[in-house]
Amino acid sequence: MAIIRPFAALRPAAELAAQVAALPYDVYSREEALEAVKGRPYSFLNIDRPETQFPSGYDMYAPEVYRKAGELLQRQKAEGIYVKDPAPCYYIYTLTMDGRSQTGLAACSLAEDYDNGVIRRHENTRAEKEADRIRHVEACRAQTGPVFLAYRRDESVREILEAQKQKKPLYDFTSEDQIRHQVWKISDSEVIRLLTGLFKRIPHTYIADGHHRAASAVNVCRKYSREHPEAPCDAEFRYFLSVLFSEDELKIMDYNRVVSDLNGYTPEGFLAELSAIFRITEQNHMFRPREKGEIGLCLEDSWYCLEARPERKKEDPVGCLDVSLLQREVLSPLLGIDDPKTDPRIDFVGGIRGLKELERRCRKDCAAAFSMYPTSMEELFAVADAGSLMPPKSTWFEPKLRSGLLIHEI
Repeated sequence: MAIIRPFAALRPAAELAAQVAALPYDVYSREEALEAVKGRPYSFLNIDRPETQFPSGYDMYAPEVYRKAGELLQRQKAEGIYVKDPAPCYYIYTLTMDGRSQTGLAACSLAEDYDNGVIRRHENTRAEKEADRIRHVEACRAQTGPVFLAYRRDESVREILEAQKQKKPLYDFTSEDQIRHQVWKISDSEVIRLLTGLFKRIPHTYIADGHHRAASAVNVCRKYSREHPEAPCDAEFRYFLSVLFSEDELKIMDYNRVVSDLNGYTPEGFLAELSAIFRITEQNHMFRPREKGEIGLCLEDSWYCLEARPERKKEDPVGCLDVSLLQREVLSPLLGIDDPKTDPRIDFVGGIRGLKELERRCRKDCAAAFSMYPTSMEELFAVADAGSLMPPKSTWFEPKLRSGLLIHEI
């Protein structure tokens, strides 16, 4: 059963919420983060990426950089930029993009559930990225970016959230990327009790996005448990900040691939090799796959539909993924890209950037681009339930949860 509980959020004053809310720390390069905070002293990115407060080229992992994050948060608390709710609450967070809304419940999830398999994951984490967020959590004494969790649809939970949304929201603003953000507070003790009980009926939650944030929170819990064995079982560090969404609220976008060269093949030779794996149909326009088993190829200003031949498909939860098919049949054997996590010859382009971005990259610095059919929520659940891991960069969720709107102090 999924254990969640309410928390007393540290959150921006209502009139400053739009100025504070920031995209997750890991969607920016260092240069993009430096540019994004210019003239925006309240943007949470100043705290989430504290190296922006130092000269360009400064060691972003130096101890004083992390200390700066904690100092900035404490200073802005003292200045009244942030307020803290007096009692634990649940919060509803709705994001609306292009007329489509998704509603989640902001709550604290039990860190132990990560270890015992109640919270299931589908992606590997990298030790250096975990270490970065661990240092950040410790410096701020807070979890500042929510983990994006999914669960199988529960009609009773949905009805409660919809009823609570009839009240006036704490926040209601539209960010620069034209996404509307609305947050409501649930302080009624009976509603809190009902929601907590309903989630105990849900056998598993699934990390949709934020694997490194989750892993770092769990590692902090383990460390603090060793250092403070006398701490109560409900200590704040034993829980982590999350926003939980029903599966039917979510939409996974395509996560596309571009490669810098064809590993010695000419375009004609590459197509000839592909013809043994796929049925190839040239297109007269940019091609977005219409169904599972199709992959788009942009090569020398032309687009092709690659339809996998039946004998090339697999049935297991990981092998059946289109991203696995591409890796297994093309990227590794033909292009020599055996480890897409580390090979500099491959890059990944989120579907939010569109197919024109693939064409732009092919004209600029890449030899070919592959447009993918999106991984489904059911596929994500199947991989996680099997205890397996997806290939890197298999899912792209939009819209992104903002950091800084709801902070869990530990």
